[in-house]
Amino acid sequence: MAAPGSGAPEFAMNYNFSFAYIGDSLPALFAGLVMTVQVSLLSIVCAAAIGVVGASIRIFDVPVLSQIVRFYVHVIRTTPILAQLYFIFYGLPSLGMTLSLYWSGVLCLVLWGGAYNIENVRGGFLAVSKGLRMAADSLGLERAQYLQFVALPLGLRVSTPAMLNTSVSVLKNSSYLTTIGLVELTFVAMERSAMDFRTLENFASICVLYLALVWTLSYFVRQIEDHLHKPFRDGR
Repeated sequence: MAAPGSGAPEFAMNYNFSFAYIGDSLPALFAGLVMTVQVSLLSIVCAAAIGVVGASIRIFDVPVLSQIVRFYVHVIRTTPILAQLYFIFYGLPSLGMTLSLYWSGVLCLVLWGGAYNIENVRGGFLAVSKGLRMAADSLGLERAQYLQFVALPLGLRVSTPAMLNTSVSVLKNSSYLTTIGLVELTFVAMERSAMDFRTLENFASICVLYLALVWTLSYFVRQIEDHLHKPFRDGR
């Protein structure tokens, strides 16, 4: 409280937080949540696939393709994701390639997550000892067999925590899609805040929902990680 005559502004804490408003907002927020989950899960799965394929190309140094993958990773990792999203949604139509809001968002998240997963998985592949690679060569295993039976089982164990971090980032980055008008969770909160002036309730709600999503995603990834580590426990 400012002293009388001091000229300083006086602030009054008279905001009434409304749980009833949150209850009324839940149907709209859950609709946005469904869209966020759809976009995020599809993007996470596709980004993981890109990570495995791209890392395999890099680790085997496939001519031409390896250079393309390296350039792709460099471009994505050194440019803002918002610029990438605008390029896809606003720039590609100038080249005759028009995508819907949904697929523009998915493509952006897949490309972003895929670039980071390539480095995540490549790091896992590089962690596989050279002795195992030499043993595979001595047994006459082809590249595809080495990848299937040696590099992937061992490399994914190492890279799973990093891939989890990337997956969580993909989930959080889905909020950027509100800038192109996709009706996901953040878009719904912003729209309702503009209409009802209940910013605190709306954004407190989506913070809780995002936390729940991240915890759920982390739980399932840890289950996958536990499954990958299981054969290597107890000296097996």
